Amino acid sequence: MLGRVVFSKTGRDGGKPFVIVQVVNERYVIICDGDTRKIENPKMKNIKHLQFTKMTSFEVIDYLNKGEIPDNHIIKKSLKRILERGESDGKEVW
Repeated sequence: MLGRVVFSKTGRDGGKPFVIVQVVNERYVIICDGDTRKIENPKMKNIKHLQFTKMTSFEVIDYLNKGEIPDNHIIKKSLKRILERGESDGKEVW
């Protein structure tokens, strides 16, 4: 689930894309977008309030697998590139 691109369904951030940077438990994940929600202040979100996509940020996964924290500009650039290219077969709700 790490690195998965998700869209917030509810709250002030409704409709915005985020990347999952940490899994807390089976109900909660930590998300950020590198812009309004920076890696220094990520948001814990219930997975019921997220719309999962088939898109994945492999740059973020590479950093997380190395045990490093990706910089905000890497997360932001990766999200922008993924969304512009439409690197998905559509959205799926999980």
